[in-house]
Amino acid sequence: MSAVSDVTPPLPALDVLLAPPGSGPGAGTRLEPTPDEEPLAALYAVPSGPHVRANMVASVDGGAWGPDHRSGSINDAADWRVFRVLRALADVVLVGAGTARAEGYTSLDVPRGLEHLRAGRGPLELAVVTRSGHLPPSLAGGDRPPFVITDEHGAIVARACVPADRVLVVGPADAAPPGAPPAPRDLPSPTPGPDLRAGLAALADRGLGRVLCEGGPHLLADLLALDLLDELCVTTTPVIVGPGPGRIVGGLPPLGGILPGSARATRATGTPEGPAASAPPVHPRLAHLLHADGTLVARWALR
Repeated sequence: MSAVSDVTPPLPALDVLLAPPGSGPGAGTRLEPTPDEEPLAALYAVPSGPHVRANMVASVDGGAWGPDHRSGSINDAADWRVFRVLRALADVVLVGAGTARAEGYTSLDVPRGLEHLRAGRGPLELAVVTRSGHLPPSLAGGDRPPFVITDEHGAIVARACVPADRVLVVGPADAAPPGAPPAPRDLPSPTPGPDLRAGLAALADRGLGRVLCEGGPHLLADLLALDLLDELCVTTTPVIVGPGPGRIVGGLPPLGGILPGSARATRATGTPEGPAASAPPVHPRLAHLLHADGTLVARWALR
């Protein structure tokens, strides 16, 4: 997802196609855009305590970006309307460094007019996950630096760009406590990097428990592989991009068998006959489904 702009396009009404009873506006409700967006925010309310949700956009044929390699070329005003509300409800936006660079992220502000949805919480923060510690120029040396989630090596680089108290040193992702038996959370992720579990805990310790991940596909793959995601919001826009763009979940496929009692796959060596098997499917629950002019906005609960 791209960074919030100062320009807000005309926002469409959203038809609620499916919603569980008691969660806010019910099925058959038409949500007209309002300045406070409280009815829409009620649909995206989360329980108190740490919560990690991802928000992604995809084309009808599964593409994660358009011809310019940016998600902004496939999103639309319906996606933008939900995007603004999700940002207002979050404590911190989590992105990979590649996505921050490609989408032109800068320091974040609460979307204009939705400040009341934060209920007195602090400013909207940005956290960037990076192995190398390198940040895009748009985020280095600014007045409102992001948090940087990285390992010891990356921290040396990151501290040249942001204050030391904004660098969260964790990792590596596949490290387990000495002598501990293997557990699903200790398995290498599809794209090994900083320890995301420790990084999320460090953010929560700073009062940033409501996390909104905006990608990219490799970071989303890591969160899924480590079973750290509570919900996935996916907007499907009525556009076909054809071959080329990757999916919203990217990186190397997890290979091999399954640990007893685990819904995640271990990594193993592939075979020369063809691509290795992907992880066993996960079956989230459809929490609600919205529609506007062919765009479908789904909220999937993983817990």
